[in-house]
Amino acid sequence: MSDLLSRRLALLGDTAHLPLLTQCLHGIERETLRVTERGELARSDHPVALGSALTHGQITTDYSEALLEFITSAEQDPAATLVELERIHRFAASQLDGEYLWSPSMPGLLPEEADIPIARYGSSNIGRLKYVYRRGLALRYGKTMQCIAGIHYNFSLPEALWPLLQGLDGEAGSVRDYQSAAYISLIRNFRRYSWLLMYLFGASPALDASFLRGRPHQLQRLDADTLYLPWATSLRMSDLGYQSSAQSGLTPCYNDLASYIDSLRAAVATPYPAYAELGTHDADGQWQQLNTNIIQIENEYYSSIRPKRVTQLGERPIQALSSRGVQYVEVRCLDINPYLPLGIDLDQARFLDVFILYCALRGSPLLADGECHACTDNFLKTVKEGRRPGLHLQRRGEQIELRAWAGELLDAFAAIAELLDRAYGGEDYRRALRLQRAKVEDVELTPSARILAELRERGESFRAFALRQSQAHAETFRSQPLSAAEAQEFQRLARESRAAQAELERSASDDFDAFVAAYQASILDRGI
Repeated sequence: MSDLLSRRLALLGDTAHLPLLTQCLHGIERETLRVTERGELARSDHPVALGSALTHGQITTDYSEALLEFITSAEQDPAATLVELERIHRFAASQLDGEYLWSPSMPGLLPEEADIPIARYGSSNIGRLKYVYRRGLALRYGKTMQCIAGIHYNFSLPEALWPLLQGLDGEAGSVRDYQSAAYISLIRNFRRYSWLLMYLFGASPALDASFLRGRPHQLQRLDADTLYLPWATSLRMSDLGYQSSAQSGLTPCYNDLASYIDSLRAAVATPYPAYAELGTHDADGQWQQLNTNIIQIENEYYSSIRPKRVTQLGERPIQALSSRGVQYVEVRCLDINPYLPLGIDLDQARFLDVFILYCALRGSPLLADGECHACTDNFLKTVKEGRRPGLHLQRRGEQIELRAWAGELLDAFAAIAELLDRAYGGEDYRRALRLQRAKVEDVELTPSARILAELRERGESFRAFALRQSQAHAETFRSQPLSAAEAQEFQRLARESRAAQAELERSASDDFDAFVAAYQASILDRGI
């Protein structure tokens, strides 16, 4: 264990400071496609009973009208976060007529590209902007890729912790700048070790053959409708999933917040020739992308983790980071586990807490001498062949077996799990750690291995497996309905969100072209 990590753990283990570990904040955003009883993408509009996707705080849509996104509030106890996420699922499931929430990350049978419905948000300027942004995503990457779903895990350390760590480290300057630098340091370590999350929780080793739309590939055929790679953990996070040639040169290595912000600002302001050739308007004069730059807005940048700050009304993410610093991190590389009704469970959440805290508390030198590239290579190798026997990764310029490195990391996590158990009482965090250690010792316990084994044993296609799991989860939700008071609360939120959207549409004044121009100009202000 490093000297810095030991000193920080000793500080947190002090009786006066130990309760701080129970004040970390957790939030989850879970995406899931609405599908028909046959497992096909739903073509129906976003259900009115769920409220307005534009203004509802907990139930919205991501890319497609059929791609729901459930958002929890930030809670100190991850158990409370999961309880809230379950309530949202139970309400949504009760409002779907003949439809299901798709259980895995990769979609099933999709219609033709042109028939995949883009999410709509009404006639207000902000609603139209969200729609045009999605038209731009379709133009740049195709609609099929945008139908992949995932889980985002949001995590922050307590504000009261930063002055303590700053004092321990003997760092001068403002607490805000120290906090931001510490989160960026966390992200560098996350880049170093996130391959482990893909091994432990990757759950997309196979996909529906129709997903590739006839594109060339190197996948193997499991059956007439299913393609896979024998050692894959997460095809979702491979080059078959989220990818962008325009973004290939946009790889912030997170050596400081300023350079990260500058790289995103440049990407939002720099034209990309292929997009410029397409233009912002189609042949009918309708908006088809917000601009012709490398990315239209900051959220278009694909990354496995992001530094975040809650934005104020009308504020862009980069503006928030630049003016008030980093507040939390958003982990974005997690597959949905099709065996779990929520796609994630409390054991996984607790392990993520341990993992992220390790990344935050361990020393994190700058990524230099090719390490940034090695981090990317380790991640991509793990998503495509992470379960291959004897697989080696790169560490500090040398080869190391994945299983050996994973074992060393889990050993290093033990002290953090023990501290969390002291803070909360019990041994839930050590149990979560033991469950992951078992997956390193026996690869067949990983979700990706379980899925492939089940497909083979049952002679079942990926599509049939995913639909069966979706139906089982729907039965779980509907067999445990919300209380009358809980249901009424969700109904109230839905009504209020619809009213809020209607008010936005009534009060709109600026024309849309001017609105887009002002939105684009806001990112170019070097003073932010």
